[in-house]
Amino acid sequence: MKKLKIASIPGDGIGKEVVPAAIDVLETISDLHGGLSFDFTEFPYSCDYYLEHGEMMPEDGLKRLSDFDSIFLGAVGDANLVPDHISLWGLLIKIRREFEQTINVRPAKQLPGIQSPLVNPNDFDLLVVRENSEGEYSSIGGRIYRGEDEIAIQNNVFSRKATERVMRFAFDLATKRQKRVTSATKSNGIVYSMPFWDEVFKDVSNDYPDVETDQQHIDALTAFFVTNPSRFDVIVASNLFGDILSDVGAGIMGSIGVAPAGNINVNGKYPSMFEPVHGSAPDIIGKGIANPIGQIWTAKMLLDHHGEEEIGQVLLDVIEETTSDRIVTADLGGKHTTKEVTDEIIKRLKAKA
Repeated sequence: MKKLKIASIPGDGIGKEVVPAAIDVLETISDLHGGLSFDFTEFPYSCDYYLEHGEMMPEDGLKRLSDFDSIFLGAVGDANLVPDHISLWGLLIKIRREFEQTINVRPAKQLPGIQSPLVNPNDFDLLVVRENSEGEYSSIGGRIYRGEDEIAIQNNVFSRKATERVMRFAFDLATKRQKRVTSATKSNGIVYSMPFWDEVFKDVSNDYPDVETDQQHIDALTAFFVTNPSRFDVIVASNLFGDILSDVGAGIMGSIGVAPAGNINVNGKYPSMFEPVHGSAPDIIGKGIANPIGQIWTAKMLLDHHGEEEIGQVLLDVIEETTSDRIVTADLGGKHTTKEVTDEIIKRLKAKA
């Protein structure tokens, strides 16, 4: 019996609704699989926790989480309670950085039965592989002076080690897919970091002669995501560029509520963390209409990460069957509740046993 210890952090808002739904799906998969079990431990780290304790997680919070095989996160943030820079840097980004989750992977594909806002989505199926530890989101910089002389300085940091690591990860993924990698750059406008990015991309691509490569400036690339996303397979991007592209990817799927993500630790020292792309959606908390598909698709990524690709593919197939039959929540134009969508996915999984 393969047993996975999973730290569950529902977090804020609808995270508290969709994480239990996805856990029910994973428990169903465990029952059907026969050789896989999950041991979930829930942690209350959230904005509510901050209001009570003055911190997003306790001082030993990371030490507690380090004992698990993976982290299953729902959503972080409620600006009405805690400023976003406190909630994100105190929990989500803290986990990413301290656990060396240096790579972020976000798939986007046309799901059957879901109307993309694009006129001709043409069955796109792509992966955005984002450098997750440095780049434009470095914490180096500061503010000086006051009034009209005030200056804010933000330093971008690009190391060869991290840049090469994310690119090799992207190329390795591409070898299992359509063998195409596109690099997101802006070397015609950003004078130092992006030419460096281009040089490393060229060096890495030499080690993958069977993989077709392409290089696009981020402004044009974003436009191509809208006009012709099916031309792409794997896109590798810096922290900021990857963040933007993956949200565009979620948008062209029809709802950010269906988009999954994985924060990957590649050296095996710490757990990886899996979370949907959507936020805490405070406007629909408690209404029972939160879309559970993003969190459930995130569970599929967790399964893949732990070598359970076969059952992970079964889960994705069932998600697609469910959307194809228009059993979806209101954000996708449907009339079904969180529970009804989850129950349908569970029912269809059992039917495949």
